Amino acid sequence: MRESVHAEVMMSFLVSEELSFRIPVELRYWTRDPYAVRLTFHLPGDAPVTWAFSRELLVDGINNPCGEGDVHIAPHGSDPLCDALIRLQVGTDQALFKVSIAPLIAFLDRTDRLVPLGQERALADFDTHLDEALGRILAESTG
Repeated sequence: MRESVHAEVMMSFLVSEELSFRIPVELRYWTRDPYAVRLTFHLPGDAPVTWAFSRELLVDGINNPCGEGDVHIAPHGSDPLCDALIRLQVGTDQALFKVSIAPLIAFLDRTDRLVPLGQERALADFDTHLDEALGRILAESTG
């Protein structure tokens, strides 16, 4: 069984209303973390930055504005199936990206064929992951 889905898309990094530039962004989905998608942004002159958030948030954001906290996704433009805006925020700093919805839908379709939306629980072993994470945290705090 294949364990991951990978795609690369071009997004516009919207620096201001007057300035934007296109950057490559890697999209990743792993069966070992079936609820999450990861987007790795390759900004010029900087190390790649990866954000992980709910696959369901990405699915919902294509159709309707959604998101709380650090990640917000919303359709954009006169044709709701044309583009989406992804806003990432840490404290008062934020970054805004515009992306065509078509490659997102293609990526999400491939993730759905791997693990159908709503069937993630069959793959997620939360107790094991929680024990591993707590073990790492405790080891770091005592080391």
